[in-house]
Amino acid sequence: METIYKKSQLTALIEKLKNEGKKVGFVPTMGALHEGHISLVKTCKRDNDITVVSIFVNPTQFNDKEDLKRYPRTVEKDTVLLEKNGCDYAFVPDVEEIYPEEDTRLFDFGYVETVMEGAKRPGHFNGVGQVVSKLFDIVKPHRAYFGMKDFQQIAVIKNMVKQLHYNLEIIPCPIVREADGLAMSSRNTLLKPLYRQNAPHIHKVLQKATELTGKMNVEELKQWVIDEINKNPYLEVEYFEIVDDTDLRPIKDWNENKNKVGCIAVYADKIRLIDNIVF
Repeated sequence: METIYKKSQLTALIEKLKNEGKKVGFVPTMGALHEGHISLVKTCKRDNDITVVSIFVNPTQFNDKEDLKRYPRTVEKDTVLLEKNGCDYAFVPDVEEIYPEEDTRLFDFGYVETVMEGAKRPGHFNGVGQVVSKLFDIVKPHRAYFGMKDFQQIAVIKNMVKQLHYNLEIIPCPIVREADGLAMSSRNTLLKPLYRQNAPHIHKVLQKATELTGKMNVEELKQWVIDEINKNPYLEVEYFEIVDDTDLRPIKDWNENKNKVGCIAVYADKIRLIDNIVF
């Protein structure tokens, strides 16, 4: 594996590989890699000739400066893990390399950016659009891989790909969980022991909720999930919504002919955890 720090070097290299007929897959990450990321890398390797993984903590998608400071950074460990799992190129730029000047672009993602994460984290998805579009311009992949834990983010990125006419395929990949059910996340390492011990309660409640759709209407079930999680003194729900899987519009009735996803954000002390489940 080669680690590359300059976008000009990576762009030239990718152009050469594509001219040789190679298919390029791309996994954008913010580092602090775990088995969830590695599952994306393995899927990317299976589908493509070349696998590129970026490690870049993007400042423009953090609306909370303390959250940006807290975000774990483990680049040396990450590159060892990538090499071990067959990544071809790790792209590890610094902030000046990605943003030589301020990115003032404002995206309009429509309804999908106004709810849930969009409502709670103003500017977050605009920052995601900025960095992912810059990375796509540098790597020019045939396919890009994203974990379904960030369900809303995938909807936003698909919207951006259409808007900017990128000729690439977005591949959503299943959530990878710890043995106790907690969705894998780089933020899990920041949880204090008692909060980590109680965090799997989120997934347990979501699983139980999928068994109750015949016994409660949508609003009743939403309230039940919130109440059940909030009974745990180590957890506090920020939101729980049941939405369709394309436009993220709220589901009003179980009989609606749409795929239904329950999306949740929960605070465990100061650490914010997100998860989702398909109904």
